[in-house]
Amino acid sequence: MKILGIESSCDETSAAVVEDGRRVLGSVVASQVDLHARYGGVVPELASRAHVECMIPVLTEALGAAGCSVAEVDAIAVVNTPGLIGSLLMGVTAAKTLAWVLGKPLVGVNHIRAHVYSVCLDGDVEPWPCVSLVVSGGHTSLFHSAGPLEHELLGRTLDDAAGEAFDKVAAILELPYPGGPSIDRLARQGNAKAVHFKRTAVGDEGLDFSFSGIKTAVLYHVRGHDLSRRASALSFQEKADVAASFQEAVVDMLVASALRAADARAIDTIVLGGGVAANSRLRARLQEACARENLRCLIPPLEYCTDNAAMAAGLGYHLLKAGRIADLHLEAKA
Repeated sequence: MKILGIESSCDETSAAVVEDGRRVLGSVVASQVDLHARYGGVVPELASRAHVECMIPVLTEALGAAGCSVAEVDAIAVVNTPGLIGSLLMGVTAAKTLAWVLGKPLVGVNHIRAHVYSVCLDGDVEPWPCVSLVVSGGHTSLFHSAGPLEHELLGRTLDDAAGEAFDKVAAILELPYPGGPSIDRLARQGNAKAVHFKRTAVGDEGLDFSFSGIKTAVLYHVRGHDLSRRASALSFQEKADVAASFQEAVVDMLVASALRAADARAIDTIVLGGGVAANSRLRARLQEACARENLRCLIPPLEYCTDNAAMAAGLGYHLLKAGRIADLHLEAKA
């Protein structure tokens, strides 16, 4: 069974064809990094307009890579929530149009749950049940995932997402956009113990997250409490030390909460997903921690960490099998 997936929740236009929920036949992602770099972040109106321009070429290229025509796919799966409303509308409109014209089933996919499923792509791994940690620019969520369609929310960020904190700290340090990869690269040359940033455990079980405080702490450390200094006054090594210390604190909080959740639910598998799952320090620390605790750690390849349509098509396969088919009233929900 071939599922055509469409993903446009933020600033990547993506289409993919996935067979039987696992085998990625063709996957294309059109990035808008260059478009938004001058603004230091995603501009929603520009993002939605870029999706309009990219959607047909991306769909055409993905189908070509998969070696099939659009008429040969069995269903259309589209991310319809959560995300930027204008961006989501572009993907949902394209998917509904294709489903109507071709008479194909339409499936609405949750972006965050698709990130959890991404670990199943191009392999035969069965992660369920697991504790799944999804870390991205818009979300930081912790789930007990009993199956691809069964997710119990255990914890979430109460303010900023971890990825947003990475981007804001990169801006404070005057690093290039996108901020997450810039912090990751610079931190490799820094001392993670040079600056102490407070770690927090939020909620009754310590499974919620809060990153606004550490973001503010970095701001005052770099610019002073009167904000009179600029990051340009710091040496390269001082910047690297701040980046490494900040990154280590965030990674500590993420890993600790995931381990607490696994222990509380007596689960031996932790799955990591989302754009921040591409961070080299987070990947390494979570793998090391799981090895110490005799837990299985599953992390998708880098190409399936950032937003992509393959994860939507893969999860769409299971939604279709479960009969969770949408009609043409499917809405985009921010």
